[in-house]
Amino acid sequence: MPRLVHVIGAGLAGLATAVRLQRRGVQVALYEAAGQAGGRCRSYYDHTLSATLDTGNHLVLAGHARTLEYVRTIGAGDALGGPIEPGFAFMDLAARSRWTMRFSRSRMPFWIGDARARVPGTRAADYLALLPLLFAKPGRTMAQTMRCDGVLWDRLLRPFFLSALNVEPREGSAELAGSMLRETLASGGEAFRPLAARGGLSSAFVDPALRMLQHGGAAIRLDAPLREIAYDDAARRVVALDFSDGRIVLGQDDAVVLAVPAAAAAALVPSLQAPRRYTAIVTVHYAVQPPPGLASPMALVNGTAHWLSAAEGRLSATIHDAHHALDLDPEEVARRVWADVAAAASLPLEPLPAWRVAADAHATFAAVPEEEWRRPATRTRWNNLMLAGDWTATGLPATIEGAIRSGRKAAELLLTENLER
Repeated sequence: MPRLVHVIGAGLAGLATAVRLQRRGVQVALYEAAGQAGGRCRSYYDHTLSATLDTGNHLVLAGHARTLEYVRTIGAGDALGGPIEPGFAFMDLAARSRWTMRFSRSRMPFWIGDARARVPGTRAADYLALLPLLFAKPGRTMAQTMRCDGVLWDRLLRPFFLSALNVEPREGSAELAGSMLRETLASGGEAFRPLAARGGLSSAFVDPALRMLQHGGAAIRLDAPLREIAYDDAARRVVALDFSDGRIVLGQDDAVVLAVPAAAAAALVPSLQAPRRYTAIVTVHYAVQPPPGLASPMALVNGTAHWLSAAEGRLSATIHDAHHALDLDPEEVARRVWADVAAAASLPLEPLPAWRVAADAHATFAAVPEEEWRRPATRTRWNNLMLAGDWTATGLPATIEGAIRSGRKAAELLLTENLER
């Protein structure tokens, strides 16, 4: 077991790594290039709206076991909440129709036989189209694996997989979609119950972890970008870390977990194969009080935005696979999305509330077969260097659950493997 582990990157993957190691008695040093921890899953204060916003409307499901274990470990188990009953609200913006999916809690999908619980206009037999996805072969798209049209596709499957894969689902990896399906709908309705961070992403995932690590004696350095890693190829070890303010030489029992974005990892690790294509997410926040009884989250069909979330004093809408929106004027994006939000929340179209458009052009790796092949394993050819991040081979798309799993796996490998081999 290593004496000291240097965790590079304080996003969720890095935090999960550090927390797991510290809980097992390992000394941890955590480094982050930015001035704050959390990466793409954090909160920040926005002066335009005079409110604390999240970097995106990240959705957690009750079936995400490692995520729930992580928040309980850092003492934030009550920071996630959602509806008591498993289900999702939907609105078709073109047809101006609403419905709610209501899932049975057991693993048996009894809800499929209830016309009041399943997607309006579908038959129980329509859901058999999902079966090929459970046995999807690597390297195949969803369109090559299952039927991707019809009412069920338009009103449930495409919205769900668009948010999960962040690419047009027909082009998405059937293998990743099948993994998501097995861990959600196929695991029973309770696993598909949506959860959200009540007080924001930082209060649920970041701040409690930092407090726990500090209390346990971890050294935490922000504004500390890693410039270079020094390797001893003969010994198959990392021997030093070069930061902007100096070099850290590793001891014989020290190890490193690199939990940085894929592009940064590729620049630091020789010959590392990593995803190269990324897709965008655009989130638009509005300073408006949600009307009483508004369902959140709500899937939006046939609109500009794909999901609507409500918080105290704010409505937020998300556009997935959003490269088409990046070239538009931000006010134009805000107006287009507000038309969807106003319709879904039964609010007047005018005046346009105060808004903030948050665009991330490289939000997730593109969950298509050719990029799935490029995701690296946790281990590297250097015995004391592990990788972590939602872009590594987690078996899931780029999600909170995938990031946390990757960090846990990196920690476990360091704890159990002989680093001297």
